[in-house]
Amino acid sequence: MKCVSNWMMGWVGVMLVGLMARPAPAQSGAGSTEWPVYGADKAATRFAPLDQITAENVARLERVWRWDSPDAAITAGDRRRRPGNFKATPILVGGRLYISTPMNQVAAIHPGTGETIWVHDPKAYERPGGGGSGFQHRGVAYWRDGDDERIFIATRTRQLVALNARTGEPIEGFGQGGWVDLGKGLGREIEETQLGFSAPPMIVRDTIVLGSLTPDEASNPDVPPGFVRGFDVRTGRPKWVFHTIPQKGEYGNETWEGESWKATGATNVWTMMSGDEELGAVYLPTATPANDFYGGHRLGDNLFAESIVCLNAETGRRVWHFQAVHHGLWDYDFPAAPILVDITVEGRRIKALAQVSKQGFTYVLNRVTGEPVWPIEERPVPQSTVPGERTSPTQPFPTKPPAFERQGITEDDLIDFTPELRQEALEFVSRFRLGPLFTPPALVGEDGYGGVIQLPGAAGGANWGSAAVDPETGVLYVQSATQPSVAGLVQPDPSRSSFRYRRGSHWMLPPRPSGLPLTKPPYGRVTAIDLNRGEILWQAPHGDGPRDHPKLAHLNLPPLGAPSNTWLSNSGPVVTRTLVFYSHVEVTPDGGHSPTNWWLYAYDKKTGDVRLKQRLELPPFAVPMSYIFEGRQYLVVAAGGGAQPAAVLAYALP
Repeated sequence: MKCVSNWMMGWVGVMLVGLMARPAPAQSGAGSTEWPVYGADKAATRFAPLDQITAENVARLERVWRWDSPDAAITAGDRRRRPGNFKATPILVGGRLYISTPMNQVAAIHPGTGETIWVHDPKAYERPGGGGSGFQHRGVAYWRDGDDERIFIATRTRQLVALNARTGEPIEGFGQGGWVDLGKGLGREIEETQLGFSAPPMIVRDTIVLGSLTPDEASNPDVPPGFVRGFDVRTGRPKWVFHTIPQKGEYGNETWEGESWKATGATNVWTMMSGDEELGAVYLPTATPANDFYGGHRLGDNLFAESIVCLNAETGRRVWHFQAVHHGLWDYDFPAAPILVDITVEGRRIKALAQVSKQGFTYVLNRVTGEPVWPIEERPVPQSTVPGERTSPTQPFPTKPPAFERQGITEDDLIDFTPELRQEALEFVSRFRLGPLFTPPALVGEDGYGGVIQLPGAAGGANWGSAAVDPETGVLYVQSATQPSVAGLVQPDPSRSSFRYRRGSHWMLPPRPSGLPLTKPPYGRVTAIDLNRGEILWQAPHGDGPRDHPKLAHLNLPPLGAPSNTWLSNSGPVVTRTLVFYSHVEVTPDGGHSPTNWWLYAYDKKTGDVRLKQRLELPPFAVPMSYIFEGRQYLVVAAGGGAQPAAVLAYALP
């Protein structure tokens, strides 16, 4: 039985009673003028119930303060300490903004002036690991019990740190001197430098829940397993481990054939999670096993990879799960937190969960039971011809809502502004295989070409910027990228890799017609989806795109949209009662970005009309947030990092 119906198999009535037995604080949300959790609330709605900034006055927004990251003092002149992009979204609670910097420092900032209140440096950069694309981090978590207020960060180099929210000092009774070593306790010997953390912790009912980072481009299957762990919020004591790769005797173990569960790694939760305090539940969006594009060494459906898993936050026991990709071969990991929202479908009120995906689907489930709100069908998909591989005969397809992105690619999808561009595109794709969604990777030829053009690509569709929902209307807003990639496999050097096949070169940004995108526009878009009816309300291009290209400029084209869901940038929304805001780094067709193409956008919630397009002084790599402080609404976004100064920029009306 495929996992589209496994909500029934995972359903355990006793567990549900346990989840609902204990009263808990209400979710943060619709009445709050703060922003106490990374995604605005534990439901990850990214909703700020504010209306001071409107469609009529948003054009008057101005930058009112700038906070410069203290990272420069520890990175200057030290080439080993390389900061990545500033990807954190601050939280606001108790009259303070809290944020993590690219180098994993934690700061408290005055929300009205941008002045520094305190900074704590856990010196994560002095521990081994954390490299890759440079140090980076996405945010912190807050917890309070009476006068005991704490800020938590899980650092890139495996530290779970607890700080006094008022002073920034470590909590002495937490772990050893205020921190816990996260490199221990996985039940398997690992290379610790391959394990890291960059997402903010999720705290539900006094349990800190953590996923992890593991290498995407692993040379061998035995990278660290992406097991999810729970820790006591007061002491740091480990409470439980949930095996995202089921171990012997556990539910789902048989979906890893040939005892591949023993050595295969990843299957992690690298992104953000969501939680329901009333149910005592935490929701995990899981990733692909190693390696992302070949699974001959891990035959079977591979539970709980590329799944949504509901756990009891106090015990770590599985309540239900839904697998969106069986035996994943496309790097279609879930990149963002599930969004929790109550909707009304045909007169029935449902505690729902909406999960956006790289595939361009929105999976809408009952978050109590895991049952799909609308049918999700198992449909036949193309099968692999790669030696040793065995693909799943079917994959899950939601019947509602419609996909928000282009899925699959044929010659009809190719760029056709002029006959010349059309012919260039046809000649280019003749070297590759085209096909529908879930067409499996193929072997690369001796000339370096071949493989499958995958659309959406591994960085297409929705990404870690996620979506936002207005819980008062049930309308979801998601930005996505029409960005193909190449899924081509090669035989690696056996002295460097034990995999039979790995992904080859030319995978993300293949040569394109005259340097233009391969497909018809839009290349980035914003979609509004009514979750009560499962219908798309509107779609709008997001960004100008390459309309000024020499081969297009004479056509006087409207905005074509531009992708921003790459390793460079991620355009995620914040929705208020009046507008939907995005920060945006316009990504060029070659994957770079111009030194000034950095924007703040505001869209009309009802129509998708652009109400604001304002240039920013630094490239915004983070998702914005909004709050009220002393009667004034602020819109705040982290920007810069890497080769640029890292700063937090705050905007408000004059």
